[in-house]
Amino acid sequence: MVTALVDDVLLVAVGVAGLWVGADQFVAGASRLARRLGVSGLVIGLTVVSFGTSAPEFAVTVDAALTGQADISVGNVVGSNVVNLGFVLGGTALVRRLPVDADLVRRDGALMVGTVLVLLVMLRDLTVSRVEGALLVLALGGYLVHLARADGEGLGPESDPEQFRPSDAPRLLGGLAVVVVSAHVLVTGAASVAADLGISEWAIGTTVVALGTSTPELVTSLAAAYRGRANLAAGNVVGSCIFNALGVLGVASVLDPLSVAPAAFTGTLWLLGVSVVTTVLLWSGRALSRPEGAVLVALNALDWVVAFLGR
Repeated sequence: MVTALVDDVLLVAVGVAGLWVGADQFVAGASRLARRLGVSGLVIGLTVVSFGTSAPEFAVTVDAALTGQADISVGNVVGSNVVNLGFVLGGTALVRRLPVDADLVRRDGALMVGTVLVLLVMLRDLTVSRVEGALLVLALGGYLVHLARADGEGLGPESDPEQFRPSDAPRLLGGLAVVVVSAHVLVTGAASVAADLGISEWAIGTTVVALGTSTPELVTSLAAAYRGRANLAAGNVVGSCIFNALGVLGVASVLDPLSVAPAAFTGTLWLLGVSVVTTVLLWSGRALSRPEGAVLVALNALDWVVAFLGR
């Protein structure tokens, strides 16, 4: 029993490490490509960086869905979004106060809350069908079109000495390959840990797996904050949350309709509350202060306590 648990925990650790390394390589190459194309800093954060750092969530969620572990699949999306807003955004604000672009609050914060509301409605019967998944993907497409138009209308390109190099192409593709393989390792290990400890796959998905797949967002946001690029830090988190709810869960349910435990609905309800609180805090002062960051971290910690008590 103990030996098996240790082996499974090591498997999870290897999966998380692989996700971090792979996502880091993927984001580095993709970000330089976007800057080469003249994309603004806010939009890079909302799309290229946030989607790149969400590659672990995408790979893990799809892998879990295809292997019949729907609770890990949906739990990873819901849990990752809570971690992004709590430990990642809140934790980054604890390190450094985050001024935020008005567009991020008005447009993207509202959309983030809206996507959680839609997800909550879809989960009322504890399933996400292929049709519902397709609608989520279409909504993501509409969001990307809107972002592209907004960027073309007035958000100027951000100067950056880093330019896309031919050597970045294999780095980008290789990073993506590492993410996919590591995702399967993490899902396998997480499911085994849940069985070893007698806890639900939902609990393990919303905590351990979610934290593991959110590691790239944490590293990216902290690095951006230290470099004084608050838009990239906050945009990365908000964009990841939108992409997770629409793109990640949408594609997973299109590939294989998802049926989940009742905890999924209550967990998504909690995510809605955290999303609303985050948007209100950002709206109140167009910045996230250290005390406000502490509130978000506390909400995330409380969510974990509830998840493990419910087992």
